[in-house]
Amino acid sequence: MAEIAGRTIPLYPVLYEDLVRCALAEDLGRAGDLTTDAVVPPSSRAAALISARAPGRIAGLEVAGAAFRLLDPDVTIEMENRDGSDVFAGQALARVQGPARPILSAERTALNFLGRLSGIATVTCKIARAISGHRCRVVCTRKTTPGLRALEKYAVRAGGGANHRFGLDDGVLIKDNHVALAGGVSEAVRRVRRHAGHMVKIEVEVDTLEQLEEALRAGVDAVLLDNMSVPMLSRAVQLSRGYAITEASGGITPENAADIAATGVDLISLGWITHSAPSLDVTLDISLAT
Repeated sequence: MAEIAGRTIPLYPVLYEDLVRCALAEDLGRAGDLTTDAVVPPSSRAAALISARAPGRIAGLEVAGAAFRLLDPDVTIEMENRDGSDVFAGQALARVQGPARPILSAERTALNFLGRLSGIATVTCKIARAISGHRCRVVCTRKTTPGLRALEKYAVRAGGGANHRFGLDDGVLIKDNHVALAGGVSEAVRRVRRHAGHMVKIEVEVDTLEQLEEALRAGVDAVLLDNMSVPMLSRAVQLSRGYAITEASGGITPENAADIAATGVDLISLGWITHSAPSLDVTLDISLAT
């Protein structure tokens, strides 16, 4: 668990332990860690420090810790920081102690998860800070690494963002291709209402004000305002106020996020915070235990 601005961010072990096991199995292959098993005696014990080489927002410490524990439950991890924390270059994140072999063998898997998730949290935090003077929130999309969606969306939350739908089954988003195949926005919405349950919210992607007005007349819950200019977004927000949640998407960067948020949109969604975020540089330094 981590806590950001008073709210709890859960990450349950059941969501990541199988992923970590698969990553360890991928690395260890059929013969195990040939290098470590040859160099390090089975009886050797070690102490290691995980630290950040660059400043950023941390996410995935418990996931990283699981890599060591799953190889050997005798390895202990003492967290020096927590997910959702901002760290500086050189800051300690966690201390690992125990049998040396599993610490070395799990090192890359642990750092891969920690660096990837912290990178997502870091860029999300940058966008969240850019729009902090507005009522708008930053949300992620389904553009995630296959198999890692739950973790990457967790990292977005640790960065101060919020989550869009997790999959195709927990919300309706009628996109341009759906509209094209249905023959129009109104018909697409009508078909969804006939098919979906009463608990399912409906969002429609629009790229013109005419489509927006049609979606609002259809009584949708939210509208995704796709690749609209700032003036058009402002007009779309005015038309939608009191009728639907507004979400701006497309071409949003840290440089223009504040201008887009200033239009009054409720949400800005960005796929690149999960699919293109650079990993945060983290490292593990090890020594023989005394």
